[in-house]
Parts: sequence; C-alpha cells; structure tokens
Amino acid sequence: MALRLEQKQTIVAEVGAEARKAHSAVLADFRGLAVVDMTELRAKARREGVYLRVVRNSLARRAVEGTDYECLSDALEGPTLLALSLDEPGSAARLMKACVDEYEALEVKALAIGGTLLAASEIDRVAELPTRGEALGLLMSVMLAPIGKMVRTLNEVPGQLVRTLAAVGEAKKAPTDAPAEGGVEQGAQPAGGD
Repeated sequence: MALRLEQKQTIVAEVGAEARKAHSAVLADFRGLAVVDMTELRAKARREGVYLRVVRNSLARRAVEGTDYECLSDALEGPTLLALSLDEPGSAARLMKACVDEYEALEVKALAIGGTLLAASEIDRVAELPTRGEALGLLMSVMLAPIGKMVRTLNEVPGQLVRTLAAVGEAKKAPTDAPAEGGVEQGAQPAGGD
C-alpha cells in the first residue's frame, strides 16, 4: 500500500519524537511472525513501556536522523520492527529477548543504547540491566551498608563491656582452686618429711 507524503511525514515525526525520548532501541526482523503473535507482542510492549512499530527502512532512517539512534541506520535492511525503551533502558531488550525465545520467527538485528551500536548478541547484557526499582534498591543497600556497620560497631562497645563484667563476676564467685601462699596446697604434706 502506497503512503502519501503527509502520511510519511507523520510517521517520521512520530517515530522521531519517540526516538528522542527513548533510552535504548532494538531492531528485529519479524518475517514469518503470525498476526496473532504480533498482536500479543504489541500488547506486551504496551504493558512494559516499549514503543513498538513496524516501519519502512527509509522512513526509519529519516526518523532516527539526529537522535542517539542514528547509528542503527546501517542495520535497517529487510522487514524491520523497531522497539524503543521509553521507561527503562533494558525494557525493549528484555521484551525482545523473551519474544525471540517464544517466537522462533523473530530475530534481533541490532540494538543501541546511549548512541552506541551493539551487536545482536549483546541483547542478553542489555536485557540484564536492572529495572528502576532494582537499581534504587541496590543504591539504597549500598548507601545503608556503612550506616549499618557503624551501628553494629557502636552496639558492640556496650556488649563487650557487659561480657567483660559478667566474666569478672563469675571469676569472683568461683571457688579458688589455686595453691595457697607459699606454694603448698592446703592439706598436703611437705615433701621430704618422714
């Protein structure tokens, strides 16, 4: 179906606007993907904050021109599915990685993050990027570790004092089995007598 110039301009403007907001991008070849599967993929993308669009390569090149994803221009060949992470840097990669496993027809061609073109084999690394919640949790645990250590150290001082006092008290209560003055035990006969 031929697109009119106004429709092409609209597509380029829409994809370009989304690309400027995106944290990362993934290009995939969707040949052989059933319509039902593509519908499921689009629904998953909406839930995960991923902009998903089948776009002509010439229009995609114009749309990413002047954005961090201009580096993807060389990978735009054949049928192209463009996935842009809008919420978190790894969300498009996580979605595509899961869908490649689920739909054999889907194949990742390239991905980019922060203006750096990555090979399709790098999708695992990008997919493993923490979500915003995970990153905040990790940051908080790193920030709280020194405080927790200081609290444990300060708490150890009174605990050590209590253990020392308890040991001294037990030592005073215990009967003395030590030899009396003079080095001879009480009730023992001096050696060499009789």
